[in-house]
Amino acid sequence: MGPLDIQTPPPSAAAADPEKHFSTADEYVDEEELSPVEEVRLTVANTDNPSLPIWTFRMWFLGLFSCALLSFLNQFFAYRTEPLIITQITVQVASLPVGRFMASVLPETKFRIPGFGSRTFSLNPGPFNMKEHVLISIFANAGCAFGSGSAYAVGIVSIIKAFYHRKITFVAGWLLITTTQVLGYGWAGLLRKYVVEPAHMWWPGTLVQVSLFRALHEREKEQRMSRAKFFLIALVCSFSWYLFPGYLFTTLTNISWVCWVFSKSVTAQQIGSGMRGLGVGAVTLDWAAVSSFLFSPLISPFFSIVNIFAGYVLIVYIAIPVSYWGLDLYNASRFPIFSSHLFTAVGQKYNISAIVNDKFEIDQATYADQGQIHLSMFFALTYGFGFATIASTLTHVLLFHGRDIYERRHASYRGKEDIHTRLMRRYKDIPSWWFYLLLAVTLAVSFVLCIFLNDQIQMPWWGLLFAGVMNFIFTLPISIITATTNQTPGLNIITEYVMGLIYPGRPIANVCFKTYGYMNMAQAVSFLSDFKLGHYMKIPPRSMFLVQFIGTILAATVNLAVVVWLLDSIKNICQDDLLPLDSPWTCPRDRVFFDASVIWGLVGPKRIFGTLGNYAAMNWFFLGGAIGPVIVWLLHKTFPGQSWIPLINLPVLLGSAGIMLPATPLNYNAWIIVGTFFNFYIFRYRKQWWQRYNYVLSAALDAGVAFMGVLLYFSLGLKDKNVSWWGTDGEHCPLATCPTAKGIVVDGCPVT
Repeated sequence: MGPLDIQTPPPSAAAADPEKHFSTADEYVDEEELSPVEEVRLTVANTDNPSLPIWTFRMWFLGLFSCALLSFLNQFFAYRTEPLIITQITVQVASLPVGRFMASVLPETKFRIPGFGSRTFSLNPGPFNMKEHVLISIFANAGCAFGSGSAYAVGIVSIIKAFYHRKITFVAGWLLITTTQVLGYGWAGLLRKYVVEPAHMWWPGTLVQVSLFRALHEREKEQRMSRAKFFLIALVCSFSWYLFPGYLFTTLTNISWVCWVFSKSVTAQQIGSGMRGLGVGAVTLDWAAVSSFLFSPLISPFFSIVNIFAGYVLIVYIAIPVSYWGLDLYNASRFPIFSSHLFTAVGQKYNISAIVNDKFEIDQATYADQGQIHLSMFFALTYGFGFATIASTLTHVLLFHGRDIYERRHASYRGKEDIHTRLMRRYKDIPSWWFYLLLAVTLAVSFVLCIFLNDQIQMPWWGLLFAGVMNFIFTLPISIITATTNQTPGLNIITEYVMGLIYPGRPIANVCFKTYGYMNMAQAVSFLSDFKLGHYMKIPPRSMFLVQFIGTILAATVNLAVVVWLLDSIKNICQDDLLPLDSPWTCPRDRVFFDASVIWGLVGPKRIFGTLGNYAAMNWFFLGGAIGPVIVWLLHKTFPGQSWIPLINLPVLLGSAGIMLPATPLNYNAWIIVGTFFNFYIFRYRKQWWQRYNYVLSAALDAGVAFMGVLLYFSLGLKDKNVSWWGTDGEHCPLATCPTAKGIVVDGCPVT
């Protein structure tokens, strides 16, 4: 083995059957070495074939291409009204036939490379194998922030240029994006010993990928349609169909028939609009709308769907109607029922640009003249439920998983190695100093960014230290929680709140602190998840290190290049007031990111959720969220025979509000219906079909929409070739954004 675990071509036995695995020299596994977690025993193979070649031309070509393509597509679609996130599973499925095709056509001739001695190489060292496939998938996923599809810091560049209309240089943007990504990688490397190697740290989310890899590579006995053929057929169908909701008949994306029936009723349109109201009866025939914000419903377990459905009903169909029409809380009827915009006291949109001075800070005199910022009822409650989610996560994990986490954490230090950890011992480990050096260099570059480019990002050097301390405190326990419970508490609201209190008036400083303080932790958890996937699939650690690091740098560069290109080439991008009704470039995620920078950074939490603001009562949600799991836990202890009680997961239930705005009821309606059909009905009554094709279908639908969306933009969008008729005029709910209070006059709305 070389210093980076470059694999040699397999011996004859492996070459004859490259997917055959070997556990130990005598192919014997002690029962005491089996994983203590049943799900792992059922899913992960207790074998390994260390002779499989992985550092192949195929791996590098497909890995770099997949990483660049995935970063491009996810960033491209991030600005659209219905953003589509292309997941790692899509790469898993799509790269398999390409890898096998390359293995069939590339030459097998061996050659030497200067500097590698007598070692020989070949463009085609044998059949395309599973380990190559795993590294390609990890390569592609390296640049995706946890759950967002692209680097989180890209949002900072977007709001500076598109919303604040200020400048940030390419160098400053690139340094900001890469340092926030790589710092998380450094933390992850130092924690591998505690949350990757121990058998009790089993990372439930990785088992989906493991299951799919085995399904794609292990030989199929049944004489049915192959997964590759099914994927190709579904891909062509998805690609072809998206021509209609994506261009010819865009109304299919949001069919809100209640608005069509009651064309002159504000209340009916507020109830029926799927994009700007409560979404009663709203449906979609666009896969992008189904999977935009909650990801593909085909890969979400039914248990999660039920919890999210309960939270959705609680928020949208109980809390909002009572607060808006019943109690008129905070003069809610003066504003639209569902909006992520900020308003004045009389229902007009708040002029944010007017309260930003030349130093990119709040202009106190202009702010006093315009008055306090007001939120729509939906937006205010979204923050309230966000507070409750943070508190309920801590309480829920403490009560339902506290003892388990404590025991498993200590088991990570003194527990006996399972078969997977023992098999990984044959590969050279990554020296700790690699990660120390990575952290030191990245921190040094981050300090340079904060000190010498402070006029562009605002964050002081001490803010970087403070963010680093928060990472140091929270990353390990949150990683343990995720590794054992599959729940990842978020720190975004806490970091915004804290920085807004100690350093108010500076919007970009606030979002930079949030990115360094929250996303580094989330990125570390994402990298650790990939490390565990590599652990289960027996990938040499040093190969993992290099692939993740290169993938992270490449993805960050592509993300920023796409941002600069789109923001400079699309007129009025992200300005939904200035865009045509059928324009898809409304930037829903960046709109909410911008509003957060105003609320927590520019204006500050004291003036909105504190004593100087209108929404101080929302802080009581912290207490409610903390108490909720206690009630569930007491019910569980009182009625131990009721097995459904522990399934009430308040962090998931309440957290379903966390992505409402930018997500809409239309997205939730479609996601819940499709998810229930596949993960309840199909899973229960057609389990063999589900096991064979479910994940493949999900990947094909994502890929088909992505490819057609890009084709439409480059072939028609750049040339402004549009189709104009009733079916492309949007949702047809123009009155949904109107207030209902008397005396509030808004253009386009009936006078009340």
